[in-house]
Amino acid sequence: MTLAAGVVATAAFAAGGAVAHHGWNWAEDEQTELSGTILSVVVAPPHPSLEVETASDGVWRIELGNPRQTERAGFTEESARPGDPVVVLGNRALQAGERRMKAVRITIAGKAFDVYPERIHTE
Repeated sequence: MTLAAGVVATAAFAAGGAVAHHGWNWAEDEQTELSGTILSVVVAPPHPSLEVETASDGVWRIELGNPRQTERAGFTEESARPGDPVVVLGNRALQAGERRMKAVRITIAGKAFDVYPERIHTE
């Protein structure tokens, strides 16, 4: 293998890993809404997240965008606290029984934070 081929192969492998980690292939195409109470808020790399307890399904991990993207949506550490009610619009995990969702919009106290506005499906 030449040096150039090795560099290309390494770059392709690295890009594939990044896509697998940061992509949407682990989530359903259909968007659903989930309502519950925030248990915790983490605004840290690689992805800010919420733990949300629902009345019927238990605790869910809600993943937001990367920290800068989440901040551009207006969501910061001061935007939500444990105990706040939340409505999440997003894509649930494909794996049955996995309580994880990638949020495209979260709504807290009537304020919507569009984390992925380009991905919000309107009916």
